Amino acid sequence: MIALITGITGQDGSYLTELLLQKGYEVHGIVRRSSSLERIRLSRLYSDDSVYGKRLFLHYADLSDITTIRRIISKIRPVEFYHLAGQSHVGLSFEIPESTCDLTAMGTLRIMEILRDLPQPPRFLHASSREIFGSPAVSPQDEATPFAPVSPYGCAKAFATQMTRIYREAHGLFFCNAICYNHESPRRGENFVTRKVTLAAARIHAGLQKQLSLGDLDAARDWGFAGDFVHAMWLMLQQNTPDDYVLATGQEHTIRQLLSIAFERVGLDWRNYVREEQRFIRPADAHGLLGNASRARTKLGWTQSLSFRELIHLMVDEDVRLVAERPALTGM
Repeated sequence: MIALITGITGQDGSYLTELLLQKGYEVHGIVRRSSSLERIRLSRLYSDDSVYGKRLFLHYADLSDITTIRRIISKIRPVEFYHLAGQSHVGLSFEIPESTCDLTAMGTLRIMEILRDLPQPPRFLHASSREIFGSPAVSPQDEATPFAPVSPYGCAKAFATQMTRIYREAHGLFFCNAICYNHESPRRGENFVTRKVTLAAARIHAGLQKQLSLGDLDAARDWGFAGDFVHAMWLMLQQNTPDDYVLATGQEHTIRQLLSIAFERVGLDWRNYVREEQRFIRPADAHGLLGNASRARTKLGWTQSLSFRELIHLMVDEDVRLVAERPALTGM
């Protein structure tokens, strides 16, 4: 079994890589060339001579470099293709809407065009997002909920999600959408609120930071564990027929609850350290987003391994360890 992953160096890509290697896959990943070769999330595998270059291979290409991507796909001939790459920060998409739409929407379409021309197209998974629903009139949302995005990122994802459905139905391809609600882990980037909070709790506890500034503390999210979500992605491509699946916990938590659990883990009262600032509030923030993953639970047999509290404890504990080892910790 040969799998190809875009976004392999990200949170989801690293967990998915580990899962597929455990299952005996040969895993290939597409990465952007940069001046830094450090890939922290894959460092353990990258430095393992028994894995890297034998069962794990990285290939350089940008999502806009369609010629190189076509060449990579033709050479590898993957059986499964997991498309996880793209500009994935909702708030940032308001600042860079054009590049967000080019990478997230058109980048996905370009890949699907390559795949449908192959003699034996691989099974394809597109990592979609709860942001396609925007501010829905119904809660919880499922696979039949209409799209109503309220951010450039959500709009780009809605395009890519609908095109995935069109290619599945019009061309008879095994194309699936994993409609992911928020999913976190110790590998989450520091520009996402969960990691901002857990890292701040660790740094404040260590005396390396004095306060944390955030936006709307009453904002609520449906947060799950990234490791569970990539397992569902793999299950989706093992089915007899392709379909779309909402991946969510069905439980909502506010930023205040997140702060309480994270700071309590290190013996602190978050109210002494956190400041709410208007400048961090998004121009248009999705609300009322709560996922109904009954289809995934019923058809895939999917379950969650961690509760929200257990997830935040895991993240705080890992950040406490990292801060102790690297006091000047910056980016992932």
